[in-house]
Amino acid sequence: MARPAVILVSGGLDSATVLACARFMGFACHALSFDYGQRHRVELAAARRVCRQLGAASQRVVKLDMRATGGSALTADISVPKGRSERRMARGIPVTYVPARNTIFLSYALALAEVLGAQDLFIGVNAVDYSGYPDCRPPFIKAFTEVANRGTKAGVEGARFRIHTPLIKLSKSGIIQLGTALGVDFSLTHSCYDPKGRRACGRCDACLLRRRGFEKAGLPDPTRYA
Repeated sequence: MARPAVILVSGGLDSATVLACARFMGFACHALSFDYGQRHRVELAAARRVCRQLGAASQRVVKLDMRATGGSALTADISVPKGRSERRMARGIPVTYVPARNTIFLSYALALAEVLGAQDLFIGVNAVDYSGYPDCRPPFIKAFTEVANRGTKAGVEGARFRIHTPLIKLSKSGIIQLGTALGVDFSLTHSCYDPKGRRACGRCDACLLRRRGFEKAGLPDPTRYA
């Protein structure tokens, strides 16, 4: 019987590739997605599509209100940056950073893992082609793993939680190549921070990184841009 694992699935190409990685490793994949008040809520439909395509054992959608704290262009009335160069993207932490988001998401994933008897959690953080988010970096993952093993009943009774970050050292093009090799249908995914209906804006950081990734991977970008 396959061991259970909890996979954070947003509906983007990174989390879709992580789900495919976990499936390839032989885990029974229990997906966890969040409706947290994000302006790009259409990503939840993409998450459902991805979970169906990749055969997740289950998918839960947790409803949170991170607009209550705000502080981000994704959860407050703050403009999403558009048309930034790679140099500008690499400078500082952008306003699309959602305060403590991955801390909160991993906490829910940890709670679900403890209930399911799972010791493996997967998250699609990336420290190469990313927008400067501090909760996508190796020190954060290391620190949260320590929290998981010291702050849970399962952890103090001898279980060892592992947080898998298979994309953390990959470029965006490398992620796309890996996902393609693992059978991900990227036409089902969504990355845009500021979509226009069902179409991606094509100019936010997420769209620009996605476009550049497909170009460098030498693969067609299936995204429908406004």
